[in-house]
Amino acid sequence: MTIVKFLFVCLLSYISIINSSHFRGGTITYRPFNNTPSGSAVPLIVRERWSWRRSSSSPVCSPATIAAKSPTIGGGTLTCVSGSYCPSWPGMTIATYCTDFSAPLDVASGEYYQTYNIPLNVSFSLGFTGGAWFSYLVIGHDGSWSVVARISTIVRPDGYLNTSPIAVSLPILYKEINIQHVHVVQMSDFDGTDTLKCRWSIKATTAITQYDECADVCSGITGANLIGENCTIIFTLYTAGWYVAAALQIEDFYNAAAVTANTPMSSVPLQFLFYGYANPGGCTTPPAIIGNRPNRACIGVLVGDNVTEVVVIQVYCTGKSITEYVSSVPAGMTKSAILNPSTGIYNVILSWIPVSDQYGPQAVCFGAVDNTNIQTNQWCITFLVGFKSPDVIRPKLVQGSASPIGTVFQNQTTFSIQTSISVNRPTRNGTYIYFYFANGTLVQKYDCGWEPEVTYTGYTIVIRFPVAPWEAGAFYYVNMDSGVASGTEFCGPESAPISDPTFWVFNIWNPALSSTTTTTTTPFTTVTVTTKPTSTTSINTLLTTTGIVITTTIPPTTTSTTSTTTPSTTPAPTTPTSTSPALTTESTVAVLYPKDIPIAIMNAVFLAAMMPVQVLAIFAIFTKLSNTFNPAKLRARIRHKQRVKKIMKR
Repeated sequence: MTIVKFLFVCLLSYISIINSSHFRGGTITYRPFNNTPSGSAVPLIVRERWSWRRSSSSPVCSPATIAAKSPTIGGGTLTCVSGSYCPSWPGMTIATYCTDFSAPLDVASGEYYQTYNIPLNVSFSLGFTGGAWFSYLVIGHDGSWSVVARISTIVRPDGYLNTSPIAVSLPILYKEINIQHVHVVQMSDFDGTDTLKCRWSIKATTAITQYDECADVCSGITGANLIGENCTIIFTLYTAGWYVAAALQIEDFYNAAAVTANTPMSSVPLQFLFYGYANPGGCTTPPAIIGNRPNRACIGVLVGDNVTEVVVIQVYCTGKSITEYVSSVPAGMTKSAILNPSTGIYNVILSWIPVSDQYGPQAVCFGAVDNTNIQTNQWCITFLVGFKSPDVIRPKLVQGSASPIGTVFQNQTTFSIQTSISVNRPTRNGTYIYFYFANGTLVQKYDCGWEPEVTYTGYTIVIRFPVAPWEAGAFYYVNMDSGVASGTEFCGPESAPISDPTFWVFNIWNPALSSTTTTTTTPFTTVTVTTKPTSTTSINTLLTTTGIVITTTIPPTTTSTTSTTTPSTTPAPTTPTSTSPALTTESTVAVLYPKDIPIAIMNAVFLAAMMPVQVLAIFAIFTKLSNTFNPAKLRARIRHKQRVKKIMKR
C-alpha cells in the first residue's frame, strides 16, 4: 500500500511538472475603484494577465472560447507573500479568460480582474509562484517562476489613493541573434504626476516587495543593460532557437525626493520572452506596422463606444508575406483574419465595445510575423476608457476655429487652431504638424512634442514661424499627426490624425494681381462708340481674417469713332479719341477678430443699460423746456409780477 501511495505521489508530481512547464510570463496591476479615500476600506480592483503554452489547455484557446469566455486557461492561486494584511487575503484565482492566441507560436494569453475591499493604509505583496519554466530557456530552463506585486492603500501626500503603474508587452518577441537590439517597454500611470522607473526584478527580499521577485529567471538576459527612466533594454541574443526571459519591476514615485530615497509607492511585475533566430539570408528587412496610430499612442474612448482600429503591416521584401501575428488585447476585443488589400500591405481589424469594468487604461500590443519567422517591432497603444479624445475643430469661414484662413499677407507668421477640450503638448516626440503647398510639397513641419514654435494654451494650439516662408499668390494646407492635440488625463488621449488637404487651407495675397484692366479693340470697318464697363477687383471679404486693403479700380473710359471709306489715296477721316484718367480708391475691410467679440458684447450691453437713463434725461430736458417757454405759463408769470407791483404800491 505504501509503495502504491509513493507511486501515486510520484505520478502527480510528474503531471504537475509537465503541466507547470507551460508558463510564458505575465503581470499584476491594481487600481482603487475611487481614488478619493472614504471610510476605513478601499474597493480595490486587482488585474492579472498571464501567458501560457497554448497546447497545454484542452480545449485550446480559439475564437470560440474567447467569445464564450469559457473555459479559462491556466491555474493556481495569487497569494499574499508579504505584509500584515496577508492573513486576511482571501486568495485570487490565476485562471484567466483567454483573449489572444497564436497557433504557430503555441502561445495563449488571458486576463482576469476582481474587486476586493482592502483596509485603508495597508501595504502588502501578492505573488504567483510555481514551476517550471520550459526547457528552452538560456537561463532558468526547467526552473521556477515568481511574479510579485506590491500593493498599497496608504493615502498619498496629495490626499488621494495610489494607482499602480502599468507596463505592457507581447508574451514573445522575435529577435535576430548576434546583433544588438534596443527594446522599449511602454510604461504609464493613471496618476499623471508620478515619476516612473523600471528595474530588474531581484531574488533578494530587500526590495519593496520583500519577496523573491523572479526565482530562476533573475538576470535572464546575459549582458543586457537597462535604462530605468524610460525602461529601455539594450541586449544581444546569441543562441538561435532558444528563449531568454525578461523579469522587470515598474515602480511609481511621488516626487524627485522619493526617487532619491528609493521609496516607491507601489511595484508591479512584467515578465516576457525574447526568442532568438538566425539570419534567414536574402532580404532580411523586417516587416513594419505602419498606419495612422504610432507606437505608444493613447486614444480616449467612452464606455459603450464601437471602437474599430486597423493595424496596417507593410512587407518590404519581395516574396514575403504576413502569415501570423501575436497580440495582447483587453477582454472583449476581437481580431479579424489577416487581410491583404494590396501588394505588400496587410491589415488586421480590431473591434471592441468597452464595458464599465474596463474603466481606465487598456493596452493593446501587436506583432506580425512573416513567412520566414521575422517579426515586426512591437506596436502598443493604450485605450483610455471613460475619457474622450480631443477634436481639432475644423476651420470655418469668418470667425472660425482657426486663424488665419482664406487670403493672408505674405509676412504672416502666427497661426492658431482650437480644440474641443483643453489640451497639452503630446507626450511623444515625433508628433508633427505639417504645412504643405497645394501640390503636396512640404514647406515646414514642427515636432509638437518639443519644438518651441508650437505652444499650447487651454483650448488653443499656436504655431509661430520665426520667418514667414510663404510665396505670393501660392496656396497652402495644413495636416497633423495623431496626437497633435493631447488631453490632460493620464497618458493624454490623442486627437485623430488629419490628412485631408481641404481641412485647413489658406493662400497668400499677391499685390501684383490686385487690379486688372481689359482692352477692347474696335474692328476697322465698324462705326462704333464703345464705353468700357467699370471693373472692380477686390479681395473676397468672406475669405479673409487679416484686414487686407480693398483696391477698387475704375479703368479709363474711351470713346472712339471710325468712319468707313472706299479705298483711295487719302486717309479716312478719324475722330480724335478722348481718354479720361483712371480713378483708384482704397478702403480698408473692417474685420471683427475673436478678441473683439467680448468688447462688442459689452458695448451692446452698456448701450442697452444706458437707454432708460437717456430716455429719462430727454424727458427731463423737454419738461424743462416746456416749463420755460410755455405761453400760458409765461402770461401767468407776467400777471404774477403785475400783482406783486400793485401790492407793493399800497
